[in-house]
Amino acid sequence: MLQIDACTGCGLCVEVCPAVAASGDGALSALARLAGLRRLNQGRAGLLARLLARHRPTAQALAGFGREVFACTLCGRCQEVCPAGLGLKDLWISLRQDMVGQGAASPKVEMIRGNLLQSHNVFAEDNDERAEWVEDVRGAPDDGFVRPRAKVVYFTGCVAAYFPMAQKIAAAMAQLCQRFGVDFTLLGPDEWCCGFPLLGAGLKDLAGQFIEHNIQAVAARGAETVVFACPSCYQMWREHYPRRFKLAHASQFMAGLLAQSPPEAPPLALTVTYHDPCDLGRGAGEYEAPRRVLRALPGVRLVELAHNRRDCRCCGGGGNLEMIDPALSAAITAAKIDEALASGAQAVVTSCQQCVRTMTGHVRKNKLPLEVLDLTQLTLRALTNKAAP
Repeated sequence: MLQIDACTGCGLCVEVCPAVAASGDGALSALARLAGLRRLNQGRAGLLARLLARHRPTAQALAGFGREVFACTLCGRCQEVCPAGLGLKDLWISLRQDMVGQGAASPKVEMIRGNLLQSHNVFAEDNDERAEWVEDVRGAPDDGFVRPRAKVVYFTGCVAAYFPMAQKIAAAMAQLCQRFGVDFTLLGPDEWCCGFPLLGAGLKDLAGQFIEHNIQAVAARGAETVVFACPSCYQMWREHYPRRFKLAHASQFMAGLLAQSPPEAPPLALTVTYHDPCDLGRGAGEYEAPRRVLRALPGVRLVELAHNRRDCRCCGGGGNLEMIDPALSAAITAAKIDEALASGAQAVVTSCQQCVRTMTGHVRKNKLPLEVLDLTQLTLRALTNKAAP
């Protein structure tokens, strides 16, 4: 209610919203959502009266507003430009909880709830198979990187655990750790979803059991550090888990390793552009570590996107939007790839397995001349590059 009253109606959020840009539907902007909240509270005079009001909006009004609240990637770009300093991203998450509580959420919310509670991953896959991707890693040890004790836990995340194109990221991360002599382990079946999809689904109250389980699983390994290639997992642990371990995103971890042991392989001669993942950039404030890695790779030339760092445009894969409105998600991805192509780069590099998955899907479907790589994949390629015979 306080944020409704604080909105100045300037419209800057409309200009930067990827959902509005992709659909042309201004009802999906932050400004429209705040106006929608006002409409739902019509007839309540004054802030205190609104807070204490007893009547509820009609089911039709709630359902329409619920669709607008869930048609969002939670990218946080609206929050970055808001001159009133409104905490819009947290507000959208709170509103989703509200819509769930009032029976006005997307029907896909129940699917997300069921998948996570039954399978402990968002895709309803067998959680015992969470580390089966190791079977495709050349030179993997007999223990499959799943060890009883280690200083570092590599928390794989649901997307990299189960999607073939994202499993390459997990494989690259494990090989990099192996190459640099990192004492690390996977959690294997003991790893559950970090709980981030529950926030996006308006089911934050269910996250506690996932948090407690994962904390205990890491503690049982005697680990000091948890590393994530997934920015959403990293952000979830940073903001919602008790601080019992050191936390590092893969880009930060690799930047430290490369600073200690610079690569000596022949140059790649590759021009890349970098896509800042929403949860790593605007979410965690990390923009420089990935660029330090890129600068450390021989022969890699970076050209920035027209919109980069805090102004970077979303890939369309966040906020559970791909499940709730796949057409809108795909339209946002298409705009992202158009921007990457306009940079003239041979490859678009990012530091997020979901970004890789959404962008790769669009590039393959449309047979576009652009390679999509995670930073871990590019780093491994640079370190293993062989000179021409």
